[in-house]
Amino acid sequence: MNLQLDPHSKTEKESVDHFRLDVLNGLQHTPKKLSSKYFYDKIGDHLFQKIMAMPDYYLTRCELDIFQNKTDELTNLLIPENESFDLIELGAGDAMKSTYLLEQLIRQGVDFTYMPIDISGNILSILHKKLSSQFPEMKITCLEGDYFEMLQKAASLSDRRKVVLFLGSNIGNMTPEEAEDFCLHLNTNLSSKDRVLVGFDLKKNPHTILSAYNDKEGITASFNLNLLTRINNELGGDFNLEQFQHYQTYDPITGACRSFLISLISQQVTIGNTRISFGENELIDMEISQKFSAEKIKELGEKSSFTIIGEIKDSKKWFVDTVWQVK
Repeated sequence: MNLQLDPHSKTEKESVDHFRLDVLNGLQHTPKKLSSKYFYDKIGDHLFQKIMAMPDYYLTRCELDIFQNKTDELTNLLIPENESFDLIELGAGDAMKSTYLLEQLIRQGVDFTYMPIDISGNILSILHKKLSSQFPEMKITCLEGDYFEMLQKAASLSDRRKVVLFLGSNIGNMTPEEAEDFCLHLNTNLSSKDRVLVGFDLKKNPHTILSAYNDKEGITASFNLNLLTRINNELGGDFNLEQFQHYQTYDPITGACRSFLISLISQQVTIGNTRISFGENELIDMEISQKFSAEKIKELGEKSSFTIIGEIKDSKKWFVDTVWQVK
C-alpha cells in the first residue's frame, strides 16, 4: 500500500489553537455551544464505536445493510462509466461501511485511489493499519484536516474524476441552513460530472429515534461529557463533570434531534486564562442530528445545484444513500 500523508496538515499547536478559539467563542455565545466535530479524540473515538454497537442505534446497521447487500447498485450509481477516479470519504472514521465498496471495486479491477479525510489523526492511523492489511494492493492517500481544505488538497494531488462519500448521516449534524451552505460549498469544490453520495437518516417513529440517542447505559452521555474532559486535558480547563448532565430531545415536526449538557448549579469554569460563568440549569448546545423527509432531501440537492442521479434505501426504508452529480 502506498500511504501518503498530507505535508500541509495542521501542526499540533495550530490544531490546539483552533480548538481553543472555537471552544471559547462557543461558550461565550448565547446560547452556549460546542462543536460536535471535537467529540473525536481517542476516548471519543472509542465511545462512538460503543454507540454504534448499541442495539437501539439503528443508523449504522441501516447504512451497513445498503453497503453489504446493495453494493452492485452502489457501484452502478457511482461509477457507471468504469473510468479511473479518486474515491474521497469525508469523515472516514474506521471505514466499516465503505470497506464493502472498496472490496467490490478491487474485485472489479477498477483503477481508483482511496482518499479518506478525517479530523482525527488517531482514527486515520487505525484505518491505515486496517486497510494495509486487508487490501495491500490498494492506493490510499490519508488526509487529516477539515473537509474543504482537504478536498482542495485532493484536487491538487490528482485531476481525475472525484467520487465523494459523506456517510452516516453526518449531514444531519448540521442545521438545515448549515446543510444547504455545506452542500453548496461542496458543489463549488468539485468539477463537472463529479459525484457525491450522501447518507440521510429518514424521519420515522419518534420513539425509535429518541431511543437511539438516549441510551439507558449512558454511553451517549459519556460521549458528550468527554468533550469537557478533552477541554480540561488539552486547554487547561477545570470542568467538574459531576456538575453537568446530558439531556436529549427530538422534535418529530422539524426532524431535529438535539443533545445538550445542563449545568446543575450556578458555577464558574476556567479555561486557561478565561473564566466562563454558568447559571443553574443553563444549557450547552452539543449536537444536532437532523432527520429528513424525501421532499427535503430532493429540495436540498436541487438548491445546491446538483443533478439527482438516484438513491438506495435499506431494507427497513429507515435510511437512504442519495447520489448527486455536479452539473
